Amino acid sequence: MTKGKGNKGKPPSRKKYEEGNPTVSARVPKETREKLLVALRKLDMSLTDALKVLAGELEVKVIPIDEARRQGYEEARNLYMVTYPCDVCGKPVAITSPKTKEVVSKYMAKYGLGHAKCHEQRRAVPSF
Repeated sequence: MTKGKGNKGKPPSRKKYEEGNPTVSARVPKETREKLLVALRKLDMSLTDALKVLAGELEVKVIPIDEARRQGYEEARNLYMVTYPCDVCGKPVAITSPKTKEVVSKYMAKYGLGHAKCHEQRRAVPSF
C-alpha cells in the first residue's frame, strides 16, 4: 500500500506544526534570489528570520487609511483652523464661512494685528 499526498500519513505533531506554520512562497528572478541569499548569508540570517523582521517593520509602517486620514485632518485643523470663543457659552466657534473670514480680516487690519516679527521690527526702529 502506498501513501498518497496529503496529511494521511503524517503524524499528528507534524499536522499541528504545518497548521501553525504555513508555507510562504514567491517566484522571483534568479538574480534577485541570488542577491537575497548573499545578503542573508552576510547578515547570518535565514529567510524565515528576514520575513519576520520585514513583517514587523511593515506592521509599524502601515497605518489603516481611516487612521491616516484622521491624523492628517487633525494636524491640518490644529495648524490652520481659526476660532474665537462664543460670547454666550465660551466654546470655540470655527471661522469657516467666507463672510466671517472677510469680517475678521477687516477687523484685524483695522486694529493693527499682524505678524509678531513685523511688530517687533516696528518697536525696534526709533521714531523721530
